[in-house]
Amino acid sequence: MARSKTSLKWLQEHFNDPFVKMAQKDGYRSRASYKLLEIQEKDRLIRPGMSVIDLGAAPGGWSQVTSRLIGGQGTLIASDILEMDSIPDVTFIQGDFTEDAVLAQILDAVGNKEVDLVISDMAPNMSGLPAVDMPRAMFLCELALDLSTRVLKPGGDFLIKIFQGEGFDEFHKSVRQQFDKVQMRKPTSSRDRSREQYLLGRGFRGRSED
Repeated sequence: MARSKTSLKWLQEHFNDPFVKMAQKDGYRSRASYKLLEIQEKDRLIRPGMSVIDLGAAPGGWSQVTSRLIGGQGTLIASDILEMDSIPDVTFIQGDFTEDAVLAQILDAVGNKEVDLVISDMAPNMSGLPAVDMPRAMFLCELALDLSTRVLKPGGDFLIKIFQGEGFDEFHKSVRQQFDKVQMRKPTSSRDRSREQYLLGRGFRGRSED
């Protein structure tokens, strides 16, 4: 089947992308690595010995960066619906994060310990229809926030991909209620035409004692 003009344009843009070329040169699995590296440079989120959960991890660009930064003494649990080639010292859980069974596997891997940081580069398969895509994207954000409130230690941090649109303001408010500081980041390695941004919650306030 012949490729559409849209797919050919995407391929041309992809292979001409300087961050794609840098990823190939630097040994990263995806250009997304540079988004996290840029946020790390600004915010110093990741430190040696930390415990981290990486949601939407495949093909592993963020996990590669995180694993190198936390070093052998740290803990990294990664999850994605897609397969991901193994990375040393990374526990990978494959499955659909929207399913309770996959959430249970992640919580089981965490065990009785609390984590320092939850990062998420998850996004649904986009249809191009905002009325369909935004609810799907916000649902993933809400699930990631729910997980973070279950596993983060007080003072922990939360970084998530998010899109401007319906549901954004409510989600932003929810994060503000849980964290001391909330900031938005748009890395230069994020394509200009992309509506993605990254929301950063710093200083988890801890679970309320009901």
